[in-house]
Amino acid sequence: MHAAFYGRFSTDRQRETSIEDQERICAARAAALGLDLTIRHSDQGISGSTPVAARPGGKRLLADALAGRFDVLLVEGLDRLSRDMVEQEQTIRRFEHRGIRIIGVSDGYDSVSSARKLHRGMRGLINEVYLDDLRAKTHRGLRGQVDRGFHAGGLSYGYRSVDADGGKRLEVNPEQAGWVRWIFKKYSEGWSVQRIAHELNRLGVPALRGGTWAVSAIYGNPRRLAGVLNNELYIGRYIWNRSQWLKDPDTGQRIRVDRPREEWLTREVPELRIVDDATWEAVRERLSLSRTSGGPGKSPPPRTLLGGLLRCSLCGGAMVAINLRMYGCGAHKDRGPAVCRGTMTPRRETDKRLLDIIREELLSPAALAELQRQVKLMTEAIQRNGRQGRDAAVQRLAHVDAELDRLTDAIARLGFSEALADRLRAAEAERAKLKRALAESDQPPSQVQDAVERYRALLRNLESALASDIERARAILLQILGRPVISNDDDGTWATLESETTPLRVAVGAVSGCGCGDRI
Repeated sequence: MHAAFYGRFSTDRQRETSIEDQERICAARAAALGLDLTIRHSDQGISGSTPVAARPGGKRLLADALAGRFDVLLVEGLDRLSRDMVEQEQTIRRFEHRGIRIIGVSDGYDSVSSARKLHRGMRGLINEVYLDDLRAKTHRGLRGQVDRGFHAGGLSYGYRSVDADGGKRLEVNPEQAGWVRWIFKKYSEGWSVQRIAHELNRLGVPALRGGTWAVSAIYGNPRRLAGVLNNELYIGRYIWNRSQWLKDPDTGQRIRVDRPREEWLTREVPELRIVDDATWEAVRERLSLSRTSGGPGKSPPPRTLLGGLLRCSLCGGAMVAINLRMYGCGAHKDRGPAVCRGTMTPRRETDKRLLDIIREELLSPAALAELQRQVKLMTEAIQRNGRQGRDAAVQRLAHVDAELDRLTDAIARLGFSEALADRLRAAEAERAKLKRALAESDQPPSQVQDAVERYRALLRNLESALASDIERARAILLQILGRPVISNDDDGTWATLESETTPLRVAVGAVSGCGCGDRI
């Protein structure tokens, strides 16, 4: 029988031979069981809370399992697969459903055991409690470092972290601090955040991690005190424990969640002040005006069909609506010409030309033939169901007619009574309903009879149909068009669409000629 080994360790604090040690004991068990250990996968420096399918080695392991390349999986313990109880159970069930035996060499798990569910349930609980306890201990340790005056958490622009006795301390980075004061000064003088970002990038000032400056890094989020203009560390106030990272159980992704303000830990650190009170307050006043007028930092839902779906040919970044008339490179708009020279395309013409391509494709002879085929199948199904329903209605109508005859005879023999009259009225109403249904069933199904014409009308009014639900329309356009690349040249503006054969280059701006698409 073929066997596979899977190993994992979480951090570089464990010995580099950790995977080798795991493989060694699993290989010894495989030899003892007479198994042929042919497949070996591992993940280094990956947490046990990360889904198996999101790990490089774990992904290859699952692929081999789906392909039926091994019969037995050996791991040091179930915690190597996952420390999350739900993820562990789902992963084990995937393997066992395909007849794969799982052996945990150190923890004694064996999927052929009758007590396997109890065993893995207990191990899963222990592993998950371990993770919870580890989180609590890590948080408690960081809190202790902060209480002792050390630094814990991310680094802000304008500071550097230096080794100290027992931890890390912050100190002012003189060069970066000068740029922090420059940003505050320019904003208080009326410069826009966008202009500040453009100028920083033009001057070649590196951002915190060495990249270019963006509006979001400067403006941030006033409510969360994020961004250069909202960072209270610049006035000598250190705030810790503002947020935490939690794993989304559906996607497995870590998401940042704000903690309540009462859980924040604040400490005065006057030695780390960079910005004076007057400048800080001037910036606060202008930020409050910006928020009330809907300034930077707001993220409204998309209002255009193609904004964010188009791509700039120069930098590969997203193109957004930069005004009522034009789509433009988002990197150029946000970070300035030092980052990207910028590409632009007219919104109305671009929307119309790309929607025309969709319309032409969906009105092609092949598309109409497929529609007619589907309509025919639908019509036959409705007629088939209609015949079955009509036969049942005819049978029921015969029963109702017979019941009416019996009720009429009863009234003639016994005389009028309210009970007989109620039954007679109910039977007559049912007969009338059945006759209407039978008359309607003789008519062709109108809901599919004019399907082709309604389809043509929908495509003629494609813009208004899509505009009724922008979010859904954008998802559909992404599937059909992909992410068209916009480029400018001496002849005009072009959109290049990827295809399975040859890319299609379409004129979307002012060009000479007919503006038809050309294969390139």
